[in-house]
Amino acid sequence: MGDRRTSAAADPAQRELTPRALLTGMALGALLAPCNVYSGLKIGWSFNMSITALLLAYAFWIPLCRWLGLARWDQLESNINQTTASSAASIISGGLVAPIPALALMTGENMPWLSLVGWVFAVSFLGIWVGWYLRDRLVVQSGLSFPAGVATAETLRDIFSHGRAAARRVATLLGSLGGAALFNAVDDFVWRIPRWAPNLGAQKFTFSLDPSLLLLGFGSIIGLRAGLGLLVGALVAWGLLAPWAVSVNIVSLPSTGSGFQALVGWLLWPGVAMMVTASLTSFVAALRLSGRRGVPGTDISHPAGRSRLAGLALAAVLVVALQIALFDIHWSMAVVAVPMAFVLATVASRVAGETGIPPIGAIGKVSQLSFGVLAPGQAVTNLMTANVAGGAAGQSADLLNDLKAGYEVGASPARQIVAQCFGVLTGSLVGSWVYLQIIADPVTQLLTPEWPAPAVATWKAVAETLSGGLGGIPESALVAMCISAPIGVFLALLERRLNGRALVWLPSGATVGLAFVVPASTSLTLFLGAFMAAVLHKVAPAWSARFLLSAAAGLVAGESLYGVVAVWWA
Repeated sequence: MGDRRTSAAADPAQRELTPRALLTGMALGALLAPCNVYSGLKIGWSFNMSITALLLAYAFWIPLCRWLGLARWDQLESNINQTTASSAASIISGGLVAPIPALALMTGENMPWLSLVGWVFAVSFLGIWVGWYLRDRLVVQSGLSFPAGVATAETLRDIFSHGRAAARRVATLLGSLGGAALFNAVDDFVWRIPRWAPNLGAQKFTFSLDPSLLLLGFGSIIGLRAGLGLLVGALVAWGLLAPWAVSVNIVSLPSTGSGFQALVGWLLWPGVAMMVTASLTSFVAALRLSGRRGVPGTDISHPAGRSRLAGLALAAVLVVALQIALFDIHWSMAVVAVPMAFVLATVASRVAGETGIPPIGAIGKVSQLSFGVLAPGQAVTNLMTANVAGGAAGQSADLLNDLKAGYEVGASPARQIVAQCFGVLTGSLVGSWVYLQIIADPVTQLLTPEWPAPAVATWKAVAETLSGGLGGIPESALVAMCISAPIGVFLALLERRLNGRALVWLPSGATVGLAFVVPASTSLTLFLGAFMAAVLHKVAPAWSARFLLSAAAGLVAGESLYGVVAVWWA
């Protein structure tokens, strides 16, 4: 293991932080960041773009170097490329699909582009230094698996040792990307692909099959357990609770069109309660585990340790200054937000190292609840201080996955930090612009069938509840919350006692609750994608292990890019 990790770095012929590697990562990050902004506002999920960036850069540079007689595209250059691109694509953890749109709904307008860029960059920049501070303990000493980082390293080694297989994976990715874009173009301009629904009444309750290749692709990525959770949640929320709420006159449906907007205003309360309690229960369990293992740190007596601490201090000052300047947050709350972000990002990074899934939603809720106590009645403070914790946690987890991949192939971590900074800058510029183009009028566009924005609904609901108390929630919704909240706790506790095949059949409270705040058609199509992927893993395990992720990533990227371009063009 040690030889493998040092051999690449010891080879003097290997290039690493080259201009072409950095620029390629920035270009791919600019291409892929809009995909996560789009999907985050659609379904509340994002996709790790490291492997996609690896394959696309390989497909571009390997033939180009051969044709033009350039120096070969090296493995360590490819690692710098994926580090830059993945950090740009992860920029939505800086708030672009959750607290920032929630703030826009509460104030009635979006932030100006430059202010938005500065804010998203600042909270993400803080996450880079948190991750760099934690690197030695979590990546080198702890032995945590960091599944996403290991998968990236394995793909990196695979494409450079099996050129033909890499070419087939690239072809699969590009073919599904182009196919998804073409499918949507045909749907828009040639022939409207039918949306199947049992009957008109079912459509009122959002039951139909959405022919979205993005949803099918995401479904195959999230897996069967998450797909089943969404199916159960859709059937309970939109198949049982929604018709009941209409029948007893809690909710009135419009005479024409979908009843989504009318129903989601009531359904989001039990859905949010289940998501929050399930996430917090899992979070507390992870916090106890982290406490038993000790708080990670770094050696500040060493010059490298002091430089990391200095970078962390600089990022903290920037975040505090922008909280005060942009949102008029009291300086004491702005200062408290930084150490809280550090602690919560540490836990999120450890959880990501153990499970591969950073609990960004739970981190945000913990911070919101904390500032609900520290700054009661201040909704803006509640949202944006929690944004600091969520943004830092997201970029810290992404960086540690990249550092794990680099550690496996013998890369320089300091050079990866440089790449991550350039990626965050790229993502902040492009992601903020794309968000403002897509959601030009947040009040009329968000929380609609076209842009359900489930994370926005959750953050806004928690902020308003902590600010105004429970008096603004309908009594019937409070009763539903009292039922759904314990269910979320129970499911989270039960999942810690199960493993293997048994766990697949236990819906998670987070996915069941999510189905309450997105149309049933979205959940059904995501489940269908997860089911199809499970079948493929059974009947064609070798093909699925090598090509399914590439095909799914292409579907997600193809429809997202087409959607962003279509909105911009319109």
